[in-house]
Amino acid sequence: MNFDLTPEQDQLRDAVRELGRKYGHSYFVSKARAGEHTTELWHEAGRLGYLGVNIPTEYGGGGGGITDLAIVCEELAAAGCPLLLLVVSPAIAATVINKHGTEEQRKKHLPGLADGSQKIVFAITEPDAGSNFHRLATVARRDGDDWLLSGRKIYISGVDEAGHVLVVARVAVGDGSAGAGDASAQRLKPALFLVPTDAPGLEKSKLDMEILSPENQFLLFLDDVRLPADALVGESLDAGLPALFAGLNPERITVAAMGAGTGRYAIEKASDYTSTRTVWGGRSIGSHQGVSHPLAHAAVQVELARLMIHKAATLYDAGRDLEAGISGNMAKYAAGEAAALAVDTAVQALGGAGMTTEYGVATLLGAVRAGRIAPVSREMILNFVAQHVLGQDKSY
Repeated sequence: MNFDLTPEQDQLRDAVRELGRKYGHSYFVSKARAGEHTTELWHEAGRLGYLGVNIPTEYGGGGGGITDLAIVCEELAAAGCPLLLLVVSPAIAATVINKHGTEEQRKKHLPGLADGSQKIVFAITEPDAGSNFHRLATVARRDGDDWLLSGRKIYISGVDEAGHVLVVARVAVGDGSAGAGDASAQRLKPALFLVPTDAPGLEKSKLDMEILSPENQFLLFLDDVRLPADALVGESLDAGLPALFAGLNPERITVAAMGAGTGRYAIEKASDYTSTRTVWGGRSIGSHQGVSHPLAHAAVQVELARLMIHKAATLYDAGRDLEAGISGNMAKYAAGEAAALAVDTAVQALGGAGMTTEYGVATLLGAVRAGRIAPVSREMILNFVAQHVLGQDKSY
């Protein structure tokens, strides 16, 4: 059992930390308040190779794994710049295309994802079905050689920044057990489609969110969006289900890494303040256990989450997907709880200063609260653990 990063990963962590601190939380907040995007940071991270660390070298990436991308997510968040599109574009979209896309799709999209010149966002969640792909109402049907895609998606991140959105839909197929005209012979299979964000029939509506972030959320409407045959991810419809699941573990691991980094950022800000703030006789407020113990407790929780993230990423990069699924869900749960605890504890330790923009911790309250909900809620993770680890019956 080895808890050490490789020398290359240590160098990556140091370099990304330096980049994150060059921009810092004030940059992140200013962009969010102005309704702008972190374009400069994104492009510099791409130019330096940090966005493509998990993409194969033959497509312009670094040839590493999700462990490397988790380092990037964590260190930028620890510098006060938690970039959600790191999860959506390099972690989900690049993984899906690399593992299950056609060679033409890999050549077309992966180099741009690696250098930051291209972003692909991900759309599975729907207003009625949530992220339950068994009940998705977005459907694709054949029209000659083309596909027609119709449905609605909600809470889709960064559509205004991306050239394509990776849409999860369902396609009716025959199972061969009855005649072609028999409705009972039809079943719905999941399929993923690369949809240009400027495609006719695709409309987006920005959602107003109580989260301070430079990355926006959207409701999407797809009304018979016509797509060419090669918009389908993979060589056939058989690629749909494995392609869908391919993005889930990287998503959970990198979201968890972003949460752990945010927790580290909050604890560092609070610790700097409490070790220098003096009242009542000149002693620092951090010398009082009522202040230091909650911070220490939060630090323990963040470090425990980081260990589970490292375990999940290591298992995933070793190709042990089932084990990575369990650890990835646990990591996401632990990091979501730890980040929310760390930011709330930091705000409390700073007192009134904790609620100011200047001290840069209350600005993260909305984001860490959302981290307990998305991309999978803490309750659904507990259901998963109860069933797959504890052997309990399914409750829903």
